Amino acid sequence: MTAPPRLDVATARDLAADLAPFTVEAVDALLGPVAAAALHREQPTAARRVLATRPSPLATLVRLFVLGDTATVAELDAALPLTGSAGAQGCGLVAAAGSAPDDAVRPLVDLRPYAADDAAWWLASDLSELATGGPLQPDHVLGVGGASATLAQWTPRQPVGRALDVGTGCGVQAFHAARHASSVVATDVSARALAFATFNAALNAAADGPFAGRSLDLRHGSLLEPLAADAGTFDLVVSNPPFVITPRVEGVPVFEYRDGGLAGDAVVQRLVSDVGALLRDGGVAQLLGNWEHHAGVPWQERVAGCLPDDVQAWVVQREVQDPAQYAETWARDGGHHPGTPAYDALVAAWLEDFEQRGVEAVGFGVVTLRRSPAPWQRLEEVHGPLRGPMGPVVSAVLDAETWLRATPDDALLAERLVVAPDVTEERHGRPGEPDPTVILLRQGGGLQRAVRADTALAGLVGACDGELAVGQIVGVLAVLLDEPEAELRGRLLADVRHLVADGLLTRS
Repeated sequence: MTAPPRLDVATARDLAADLAPFTVEAVDALLGPVAAAALHREQPTAARRVLATRPSPLATLVRLFVLGDTATVAELDAALPLTGSAGAQGCGLVAAAGSAPDDAVRPLVDLRPYAADDAAWWLASDLSELATGGPLQPDHVLGVGGASATLAQWTPRQPVGRALDVGTGCGVQAFHAARHASSVVATDVSARALAFATFNAALNAAADGPFAGRSLDLRHGSLLEPLAADAGTFDLVVSNPPFVITPRVEGVPVFEYRDGGLAGDAVVQRLVSDVGALLRDGGVAQLLGNWEHHAGVPWQERVAGCLPDDVQAWVVQREVQDPAQYAETWARDGGHHPGTPAYDALVAAWLEDFEQRGVEAVGFGVVTLRRSPAPWQRLEEVHGPLRGPMGPVVSAVLDAETWLRATPDDALLAERLVVAPDVTEERHGRPGEPDPTVILLRQGGGLQRAVRADTALAGLVGACDGELAVGQIVGVLAVLLDEPEAELRGRLLADVRHLVADGLLTRS
């Protein structure tokens, strides 16, 4: 592979100015909705057809750095007027066949705009399989993928002092953290990844990006190894670690960005077990991971066994794949295609490894830890798409669970609760029947819960407007429904706790 790109201050300033029109919105507008959607699925044909009919400096940047196609020296000079094709070659972005206007220029890196919420910058990484047409190299540096987007979505974004990104790759999580942290440390086992992170930080700092006026503390080493002297110093830790469960047999490629070098799910177990020691009191760690499902052992029990004793832990399993699905996913991820001998051999190696070790399935999910003298655990499954950033939901769940565990029933009965603004009520019944057969309380945001309620619970929630205490509402309902108040109270309090924990009811 070619050397990673590098930037001096002057070139960074020129390149950032040249790339100013190169935004996610501008690229999507140029391609149109059909071609843009196809490209997001890594299908480039529609985009190539559109770009062939709309030549422009922006089209040149998309062809070169997103699709991995060639351009001419003249086209690149027009697209990067300050940097020029010579400057792009000098910093390792492209290679040119010569200096004549019609000479071909080919990309050496993937360079594209990135946007999430109100954050926008550019990220360079190694050329993807889409651009190279072949399998990835062991030290491949990945751009932003689905897992990266998931972690960014789930991370709380309150202002913090010191943040850490474990396994930073091209730096995207460190960039997010830099927007709300006073200082950021990032580690990676890959020297190549750290070089890309350095390039990206310099480029975006020159454009008044998230690292403008500050430095990124990059440390080389595996997972937490470079942090021996940093115990108890971080307010936030994020990690999209190399969690892929890979057979440790000859012939199965090992990629630095996804393989932690340990058997099974030991990488995630070790990270979850050890990361809490890096947190200050109240500090939060937000992690992604895979974990194995073994016969006769609930996944919750397996994951709970590696959780530290001094943290509040919320673990959400978002997806489960059977062994064949998992093997097929990661065989394709390395650049091998179904129907080829290499692909078939990789899938067979995964299946044999899982069979030998009794793995029935693999779960993917999100692990949230908060260091606290009042520890607790909550492990659950939440499937399906979720809308909007989940960081505020994470913070709300941590606070709600902590409050509930410290609040006895008599104090909960005295609380004046309010229905969250995104909660609606649905009533379903047979035509002509006066009463509904099903009542659902549906959450529009957050975890998008749909809670089945009886008449009493629906009445209680409907009355939660902050005026009456929970105990007062139960008393009124007992009269209206002609039920003993003590029995009704005992039945409803457990439901109220669940609704508060999930954010359907909030404290006024």
